[in-house]
Amino acid sequence: MKYNFDQIIDRKGTNALKTDALEPRYGNPDLIPLWVADMDFLSPPAVREAIIERAKHGIFGYTCPSQAYYDSIINWVNKKHDWKIAQEWLTFIPGIVKGIAFVIDCFTTKEDKVIIQPPVYHPFRIIPTLHHRPVADNPLILESGQYRMDLEGLKKMIDPSCKVLILCNPHNPGGRVWTRQELFDIAEICYDNNILIISDEIHSDLAFTPYKHIPFASVSEKAAQNSITFMAPSKTFNIAGIVSSYSIIPNKDLRDRFNAYLSSSELEEGHIFAYIAAQAVYEHGDEWLAEAKDYIWKNITFVDEYLKENIPQIKVMLPQASFLVWLDCKGLGLRQKELVSLFVKDAKLALNDGTMFGQGGEGYMRLNVGTPLANIRKALDNLKKAIDSKQIG
Repeated sequence: MKYNFDQIIDRKGTNALKTDALEPRYGNPDLIPLWVADMDFLSPPAVREAIIERAKHGIFGYTCPSQAYYDSIINWVNKKHDWKIAQEWLTFIPGIVKGIAFVIDCFTTKEDKVIIQPPVYHPFRIIPTLHHRPVADNPLILESGQYRMDLEGLKKMIDPSCKVLILCNPHNPGGRVWTRQELFDIAEICYDNNILIISDEIHSDLAFTPYKHIPFASVSEKAAQNSITFMAPSKTFNIAGIVSSYSIIPNKDLRDRFNAYLSSSELEEGHIFAYIAAQAVYEHGDEWLAEAKDYIWKNITFVDEYLKENIPQIKVMLPQASFLVWLDCKGLGLRQKELVSLFVKDAKLALNDGTMFGQGGEGYMRLNVGTPLANIRKALDNLKKAIDSKQIG
C-alpha cells in the first residue's frame, strides 16, 4: 500500500475529542479510545499540502467558495454515486448535526413530531428534543443479522403532526446500505403524508463492495422534491475538525426557505480551509480512500474472526459501510451497566454504549475500527482477558 495505515500516532494533547475527553467522559484518560467516529489515520497528503500552501500566503481575510470547489463536489457525487446535481442545489453548512437542527428549527413548530428509526445515531433524538419537538420512534427490525426498515409500522404510526423523518443513509450504528427499493418506498410514504426527509449521508463514500450507496434524492422525483440531503468529506477523509459539510436540495422552494434561514445568521458562509480541504480531497483523494477502505475492511474481518474464535458470546453485525462496528454482546448475559463496566473498567476500552442509540441498543456496544490493527488486536486481547478473568458467559 502507498499509505501507511499501521502507523501509530499519539493524539493526546492535541485537543482530540477521542483522547482528551476520555477523563471527563469515561473517568480514565488511559483507555484505548475506540468510540467517537473519527479515524486515527493521517488524512490524505493532498489536504495537508493544500492547507499548508494556502497558509503560506499569510493573509486570512474574508473568503468565498471558488468555482473549483463547487465543481469538485459535483464531480465527486456524480462519479461516486451516479447522481448529477446542480450547483444551485449546494450550500455550505457548518456541520451535519447543526444542519439537522437548522431544518427542524426552520420547517417545524413545537407541536410537530420528528420521526427517527432507532437504534440510530443519537443526535437524531437529542437535537429535536432540545428544540422541544416530540420524537416518534419507528424502530428498525433485526432480521437475519441485519436491520431493515419497518415500513408498515411507519404507515401505522403517522399522524398529521408528523412533519420530518431523519434518515441515516447509510445507517449508523448498524452499517446498512439501504437498497433503492427501501429508499423508494419510504420516499412514497413520506411524500404522500407531507413528511420532509432529512437524509444524513455522511458515511456514503465508505460503502464496501458489492454494496453501493444510493443517494436518497436520486431514487425518484418524489424523493428529490421532498428531501434535504447532507453530505461531507469529513468521515471519508478524516477531516471532521475542519468542518466542510454541505446541503443538497433539488426543490427550489425548500432550498430558498432553508437558505434564507441560513443566510439570516450567515450560517452558509464557510471558512477558508473548509473550502480548500473539501476541494483537495475530492480532487486528489481517490487512491487514499481506496486503500483506507481496504484497510478498514481487513480490520472488520479481523474483529469478526477474533470474536468467533475467542469470544463467541459477542457477535459482529458486519457493516456494509463505514468504520463503525455494531457488537451484539447479549450472549455475555450482562445488564447494560455491567456490560459497560466490563469494557471500561475491566478491559480499559472506550466504546459507545449501545443504549445511547435508543430503542434496540441494549446489549450492544459500538466499536470504531478506523485505527491501526495493532490497537484493535490489543483491545480485543484486553477484552478476552477481562471476560476470562471474570468467567463471564
